[in-house]
Amino acid sequence: MKQINRHVFLTLCAGGLALLLNVTAQAAADGDDQGLKHLEFTVDGATREALLYAPMKAKTASTPLVFVFHGHGGSSQQVSRGFGIHRLWPQAIVIYPQGLNTAGKLVDPEGKKTGWQNTAGILQDRDLKFFDTMLAQLKQDYKVDEKRIYCTGHSNGGGFTYLLWAERGEVFAAVAPSSAAYRGLLKTPLKPKPCLHIGGEKDPLVKFEWQKQTMDSVRKINGCDEEGKEWAKYCTLYPSKTGTPFIAAIHPGGHIFPTQAPPLIVRFFKEHPPAGK
Repeated sequence: MKQINRHVFLTLCAGGLALLLNVTAQAAADGDDQGLKHLEFTVDGATREALLYAPMKAKTASTPLVFVFHGHGGSSQQVSRGFGIHRLWPQAIVIYPQGLNTAGKLVDPEGKKTGWQNTAGILQDRDLKFFDTMLAQLKQDYKVDEKRIYCTGHSNGGGFTYLLWAERGEVFAAVAPSSAAYRGLLKTPLKPKPCLHIGGEKDPLVKFEWQKQTMDSVRKINGCDEEGKEWAKYCTLYPSKTGTPFIAAIHPGGHIFPTQAPPLIVRFFKEHPPAGK
């Protein structure tokens, strides 16, 4: 696996949004949506959508499953190109759900853009129900390895990843939120779970101070060692005797999803649970 390159991170820091848009546009030109299947689900009478990649063996052999959630204002098409988990891990089932218009606390208070609920009990729990419906359907259609179900997402999608950990934590083997903070620790405490958190030191939206508070809390919940060790460049692994380590992948940029993050996420998911378990 390629390690994070400092030049890449600094380039992202200086012009991250433009670079990310260029990468996305190039991916669209290259036809990265090939091989993704459009799905529709009915949840409380509403039609919900997602893009799905499933390897041919998924109907007959036990197969890992990865959920990938876009940020506020994003789309399943956008996140399938930006994360590209199905290209990096073609042996896994990968689903990219589509959010509905959602008011945000930090941006878009009128709810004109797509997103996910950030707290349990609001919006009739429409997105938690959507997750339940997707998971049930995928288990019906494919031979999902129930010991290897994962979740990741950026920004609002990262926040929803934390919410799913809190509300559906027994489902996941590991999670990897990006540019997110979880403020529901007192209301719905998280249970120990391997976690990779991606964050930018100069994030102006989900402030790094908030993310650091979340990361510190997760390390305590996971029973991690005080001292960490290098796992990859700019990534610090905090081991846990209970098998629930925490990795802080901290880049010097802002509210962006680094181009080197997807390989780290795939590597992390593949390592949990360890081979043979």
